[in-house]
Amino acid sequence: MTLATVARAAGVSVPTVSRVLNGDQVAETTRVRVEALLEEYGYRARKRRLPASSEMIHVVYPRLDSSWQLEHIRGMEAATHAAGVGLLISTLDRGDTGDHDLLRHARAGQAAGAILAAASGETPLGKVLHQLNVPVISLDPGAKAAATLPTIGATNGVGARAATEHLIGLGHRRIGVITGSKGGLLCSRARLDGYRAALEAAGIAEDPSLIEHGEFDFQSGITAAQKLLDRTDPPTAIFACSDHIALGVYEAARRRGLLIPDDLSVVGFDDLPSARWASPPLTTVRQPLEEMGWLAAQTILNLTRRKAPESSGMELGTRLVERASTASPSRP
Repeated sequence: MTLATVARAAGVSVPTVSRVLNGDQVAETTRVRVEALLEEYGYRARKRRLPASSEMIHVVYPRLDSSWQLEHIRGMEAATHAAGVGLLISTLDRGDTGDHDLLRHARAGQAAGAILAAASGETPLGKVLHQLNVPVISLDPGAKAAATLPTIGATNGVGARAATEHLIGLGHRRIGVITGSKGGLLCSRARLDGYRAALEAAGIAEDPSLIEHGEFDFQSGITAAQKLLDRTDPPTAIFACSDHIALGVYEAARRRGLLIPDDLSVVGFDDLPSARWASPPLTTVRQPLEEMGWLAAQTILNLTRRKAPESSGMELGTRLVERASTASPSRP
């Protein structure tokens, strides 16, 4: 498939098709018609022999609003810098994925590969990129990435179980949990499953009133913790399924005059820099975010060299980091 073929089918000139590929100014109706044909024909420009520093790995997030994404990017940048390859970060919060700049770059032969992070792996981007023979992987998939995409994640269930077992080992029996979204996030479900597995192994009956759902953010931590602490028999410990949620729990406790860990033990998940800076420093599960980012970029680099990943689904280990936010319960 050549530019001339696409141009004839669209009823435009070859330079017009080239301008569409390069994202230059053309009439909107023309751009839509040409892009539809490019997708229909699965067109991808022949890759020019560019110096390695001119090649780009594209990274797509649903949106950029969390410090855990920065940890991913640190790892990606280390891998791409060592290989002399550029890194381009973009988001999905500006409209239709079918009009995403990544696809324009891919069709123009300007994308060495793509990392679809979190829920962006569930969009049509992965399928289209695969059709264009662009190496692509899903990093920390939100729900379920396309079957054709290799995935990189962490042992969320193992980490959550370790966090809950730590609290049980301190003597806690009423342990609340605040998860991410109640819907389909894989990491949310895995962390809740790990919590439940620890309770079951210890012979502690699950109390549905001690389970709260929110989002992986500070405000959700405040709101959910207030609900848990308002109960007639509140928990003596809370497992927060992210560090941002845990900091929200800290704030809810502060508003009630509760001391951590004297009155309430708290465990988080992620081990972001803010976990060390919290007062008291937060006991949390370390998720190897930077290493996950490095592995994602390195896997794309390997795919460009036609080196297949060791596994279609790779998980990096998590571990509990004990600090000062947990202690034995002050009340039975």
